[in-house]
Amino acid sequence: MDETKYWVWLNMVFGTGNHRIWEVMSFFRTAEKAYLSLSSESPIVSLNENENKNVHGVTLQRAEVFLENCAKHGIGTVAFTGNDYPAQLRHIYNPPSVLYYKGNISCLKNEFTVTAVGTRKASAYSLKAAKEICSELSARGAVIVSGFAVGIDLASSMAAADIGRPTVCVMGCGVDVDYPRQNFSYRDTILSAGGVFISEFPPGTPPNSPNFPKRNRILAALGKATVVFQAGAKSGSLITANLSAGQGREVLCLPPADIFSGDYAGNVKLLRDGAIPMYDASDVVECITGRKNQPAEPAAVKRGAELFGGDKDDASAEAFAAFDVPDSTYERAEEKHRDNNAAELPDDLTDSQRSIANELADGPKHADELSRALDMDPSALMTELTELEIFGVVRSLPGKMFELIR
Repeated sequence: MDETKYWVWLNMVFGTGNHRIWEVMSFFRTAEKAYLSLSSESPIVSLNENENKNVHGVTLQRAEVFLENCAKHGIGTVAFTGNDYPAQLRHIYNPPSVLYYKGNISCLKNEFTVTAVGTRKASAYSLKAAKEICSELSARGAVIVSGFAVGIDLASSMAAADIGRPTVCVMGCGVDVDYPRQNFSYRDTILSAGGVFISEFPPGTPPNSPNFPKRNRILAALGKATVVFQAGAKSGSLITANLSAGQGREVLCLPPADIFSGDYAGNVKLLRDGAIPMYDASDVVECITGRKNQPAEPAAVKRGAELFGGDKDDASAEAFAAFDVPDSTYERAEEKHRDNNAAELPDDLTDSQRSIANELADGPKHADELSRALDMDPSALMTELTELEIFGVVRSLPGKMFELIR
């Protein structure tokens, strides 16, 4: 029996990614039984005031309407108990109870999955390594998993898609959201190659900053190993690598092009801490399968030589509403994902983003003031500010004001 609607109902009541869902499910064998008990006059689980209000304010019909609208927009859904739910996620802490996807989610049934991570501002050396190694891994039957960010993520996923192999892109927003904007044009190629975009966040959820720490646990878990191509001292890739190690996955790391460069400080740290040096695709194959010379799949070997050339409110509630689900029913969750004492900027910022951060160093400023001071187009500025919020560098204030997080 398909229990998806009951799992969606639980998400509407408790909130996407809320571990309370699993506390409640520990009392029940199925999501349907959880629904029947919670919506009865005498539930066996104690609920707080907000949860009790949501239980009686969210109807099962609302979940059914939401699922119908997902289907109309070509968005698939799979619940924790569904046949297509990725086995890699079943035993992690707080697994996503529902996943939304576009594309071929069955590609995650492959036993040979590799999570590829690295900086957005990658060097030519690291990009070349990501393209060549991920292409070779894909040709040998691996499914590459990435966060679909600019830089290493995109290079890794497209290395697979360009030779007609599936890749998995784990989103920190709804799978229908145009983010990152500069990567959106690559989606059709990825889907045509049998890849998939997945997210635990409902369609329409914007890329708000608290989503990405949640997303990273999924990104880390989906790969049987995680490979790091380039990471600075404060790169978010180190978070994913640490999550992978904590989940019992192997972590491999590209030896740095320059051991004295801060751009590779994260690589040096990982290697010192015991990450496996990665010199070619065979190192990854051997690490996962125990067979260093696993042959390439003939159908996949068709790449060309050119491949190797040079906190806000939980917006997922609004996404449910946008799919004809009235009013937010979510418990608002605030997450701290940056130390307030951190004064240094992340390594992955663009020059424009650093200019914005420097401009905010003297105190909060209005978006129009920033636009004038930096001579930056307002729409381009807002895109950069969104990225900076995701990185935890700035926060938005009422009235289009922004401030630097110290």
